[in-house]
Amino acid sequence: MLRGIHKASSTWLGKAVMGVIMGFLILSFAIWGIGDIFRGFGANSVAKIGGTDISIEQFRQFYTDKLQQLGQQLRRPITPDQARGLGLDQRFLGQMLAESALDEEARSLRLGLSDKSIAERVMTDPNFKGLNGQFDRGRFEQIIRNAGFSEQRYVAEQRNVLLRRQIAQSVSGELPVPQSMLDAVNRYQNERRSIEYVVLGAAQAGNIPQPSDEELTKYFDARKVQFRAPEYRKVTLVSLTPAELAKPDAISDADAKAVYDQRKDSFGVAEKREVRQIVFPKAEDAAAAEEKIKKGATFDDIVKERGLNPADTNLGLVTKRDIIDAAVADAAFALPSGQVSAPIKGTFGTVLVSVGKIEPGSQKTFEEVAPQIKQQLAEQRVRNEINDLRDKIEDERAGGATLAETAKKLNLKATEIEAVDRSGRAMDGTPVAAIPRSPDVIGAVFGSDIGVDSEALQLPDGGYLYYDVAAITRSRERTLDEVKDQVTARWRAEELAKRLQTTADDMLGKVKGGMPLAQLASENGLQVETVFGLQRGKAAGGLPASVSDAAFKIAKDAFGVADSDAGDRRYVFRVTEVSVPPIDPQAASPDQLKANLQSSYADDVIGQYLARLEADLGVKINQQAVNQVVGGQTNQ
Repeated sequence: MLRGIHKASSTWLGKAVMGVIMGFLILSFAIWGIGDIFRGFGANSVAKIGGTDISIEQFRQFYTDKLQQLGQQLRRPITPDQARGLGLDQRFLGQMLAESALDEEARSLRLGLSDKSIAERVMTDPNFKGLNGQFDRGRFEQIIRNAGFSEQRYVAEQRNVLLRRQIAQSVSGELPVPQSMLDAVNRYQNERRSIEYVVLGAAQAGNIPQPSDEELTKYFDARKVQFRAPEYRKVTLVSLTPAELAKPDAISDADAKAVYDQRKDSFGVAEKREVRQIVFPKAEDAAAAEEKIKKGATFDDIVKERGLNPADTNLGLVTKRDIIDAAVADAAFALPSGQVSAPIKGTFGTVLVSVGKIEPGSQKTFEEVAPQIKQQLAEQRVRNEINDLRDKIEDERAGGATLAETAKKLNLKATEIEAVDRSGRAMDGTPVAAIPRSPDVIGAVFGSDIGVDSEALQLPDGGYLYYDVAAITRSRERTLDEVKDQVTARWRAEELAKRLQTTADDMLGKVKGGMPLAQLASENGLQVETVFGLQRGKAAGGLPASVSDAAFKIAKDAFGVADSDAGDRRYVFRVTEVSVPPIDPQAASPDQLKANLQSSYADDVIGQYLARLEADLGVKINQQAVNQVVGGQTNQ
């Protein structure tokens, strides 16, 4: 629509017509107003809790910031449709209401924090410290700017966060965790079970004949929806990425050689050495130790003599860069294997160094890495051109050109995909490799339509992906002849599953009646197998997780039946052993378990507190204003 207005107003006549139209729109708003859209609610409010109004602009900014943060974590943008599908709009609005409720409570309790307290919190935040371990103002400004905050807004938000935390901590406190709860959770997480079992497969199902035409037709007619042809879409893709637009042949050997010389160490594998060191506070002590080594003492003798732990003297198998002290590094990498150095005046004292195993490094030549360097340089240079190309594409499409026509005119590569379904597969069932998996291109394509001028998707490498839906093949019912092989295979799979289940149930009845599992197995030509240490929900011993789940639903010495993941096997088993390790009070895991439970209890208590607080304050939500921000349907 915006491109249509842009195109229409490109001439003097179009500008005049659009001016008249806009004039009528402005006049109509002036006469009739827009309050009717909101019907009884503040026109600029999304919600109200107590005396706090949450404006449309506040919610828009909060909602946008949260989506951007989530998109950065997932490394792909989240579309409005995806956000609504996940319920993020209601979740974020609920978060704003909860925060506003706590802010109201803080004001009613007259809680406050001094500017000095806020400043101390910011100054001590490890995220804002530089390489020297001190507060770095430049880093602080960059981080909050990237997060969408001004300094004033960030400080105000931090004050609110700390006050909310005070209230939350006073409500939840240090909630004690009952020992019975610890025992129950420990049992659930750490209980182990052992079973003996037999496996029923295709051999136990007997011969399954081919279905008759009548059987197959009846089976197909009852399940036609399972064999429908999915909807397919023909798509044109044009990507603007540094990798695709780069022209490495345009990079000179001189430019590439300069980069190689500057970063030479990164093009290869650095030499590694096993290095040990003894640091002496006094130089004379190091000299005395050197004399003892010359007279036959070993490096280990000196370590023992000085009462050192051998592990504390071992730097491991390291590169030269891994050694912090430059003097020690130079000496260690000049020393032959098996030798001990002379005393070295290091940064932290006088040092004796011993070198053990040496792993030689390797260095790639310029000729070996020149293509890689030229590609990287070409990509760096082309990044500045991407935005210019994007503007040209937008102008061409605003003029009515298709994406394929635009690509041809601008000498860009257009990829034509004849057919793709919602799972990203072609008509033959194979994945379409030309479609990127990030961002969600398939979701965007199936959310568009023929002739829709869709916005470009942002790619993880900073580029853009344009797409056009050229044609749509609607989903349809297939005939039996089209899918006869698939129908036959599924019929046989279900028939196999039925027979195996009947046989397994029959065997289960016999062992429950008193027949030993070994005897039953022998009569049926099966072998009894055993597996130990099963855990809930985990596959073990070559068994699927479904067997573990079934084993934890029955008592010790009881029998059960479990299915395989594919349905082509059945397991008849007996639980032979149940063990629950006691909680070790000295181990770290109980403390972690207790902390997790305390956190869960605190979340529940705070949740109930917020619910009561919101009920007391009163909450009103303007869903039409919410939809205005998130792009949902509005009720007229």
